[in-house]
Amino acid sequence: MAIKRCADHPPREFDSNIAQTPGLHRVAAVTTANTGATKLWAGAFTVDAQAKTGPHHHGDLETVIYVLNGVARLRWGERLEFEAEAAAVIYLRAAYVPHQEINPSPDLQLQCVLARSGQSGLVYNLDIEGVETPD
Repeated sequence: MAIKRCADHPPREFDSNIAQTPGLHRVAAVTTANTGATKLWAGAFTVDAQAKTGPHHHGDLETVIYVLNGVARLRWGERLEFEAEAAAVIYLRAAYVPHQEINPSPDLQLQCVLARSGQSGLVYNLDIEGVETPD
């Protein structure tokens, strides 16, 4: 069994040369390139205070997000018509569902770690306009 210790690499050494979404900064920790992983991708992301990301989806990948700092407001749907907040764990299973992360805090950066069920289709940025008031 091969074991790769990612703890040997602090976050500043994680790979930021990956697909990005406006308003969100992603870094990769576990990828095929740096660990040999083939069925799992893991990393972290931040969203600045009072910022929101551009709409995007992650293909058919499942995603688990763990909120380290702040509260994540998530909007989703074809017109970003639904909204919820989480301060702990978010599980995204719906394939190809457009969504965006929002940081409602006036002064705290939203910081999260995440894991995905694969290496391809990590992000597809979308050009859609959300509804004015989500459900």
